[in-house]
Amino acid sequence: MIGIIDYAMGNLRSVQKAFEHVGAQAVILSSATQVSDVDKLVLPGVGAFADGMSHLRSGGWVEAIRGYIGGGKPFLGICLGLELLFDGSQEDAGDGELVEGLGVLPGPVVRFSNDAPDGSRLKVPHMGWNTIEWQRDDPLLRGLSQGDAVYFVHSYYAQPTVTDQAPVISATADYGIQFCASVWRENVWATQFHPEKSQRVGLNILRNFVSI
Repeated sequence: MIGIIDYAMGNLRSVQKAFEHVGAQAVILSSATQVSDVDKLVLPGVGAFADGMSHLRSGGWVEAIRGYIGGGKPFLGICLGLELLFDGSQEDAGDGELVEGLGVLPGPVVRFSNDAPDGSRLKVPHMGWNTIEWQRDDPLLRGLSQGDAVYFVHSYYAQPTVTDQAPVISATADYGIQFCASVWRENVWATQFHPEKSQRVGLNILRNFVSI
């Protein structure tokens, strides 16, 4: 059974329907006490980082998520759900500061610049279809081809800190710069893009998560 965290930050039903489409049982969890009842846990999300963390704290989800991940069960973050896994975000923060995140993965979440390195202007948010290039053999991405397209909607992206531990980035995309499109470390997976909106490729990714 797959549990989808309801913390008032996203279209949970679309994620649930996508999992059901690939033959999985998925339930929306309204209480942090329910995480012990599921085999896999999903943190989706759309919206602002600070609001997301506020809702997670008020619902008692922060320790529940950390405990679930610490227990070794498969965990998937989607879009804002990826960003919240990191140390903190520039979104809604003061200059030189970060809004504190879950701290499961090391590094900050930063905003896209409107000015690309080649001098062109970029629209922020980055919204629509873009291709991804996987950087290593990730079970979540198996069956995908280099350059497959997925659907993004975001203004911020994670910058995982390079450490002596296992790599974090599993795929990248390009939007003026090369940025982190998905991560994987041990039992934690997350995508900056929306698998539930990415048609065939996204359904393949969700099917992979079900089979992990």
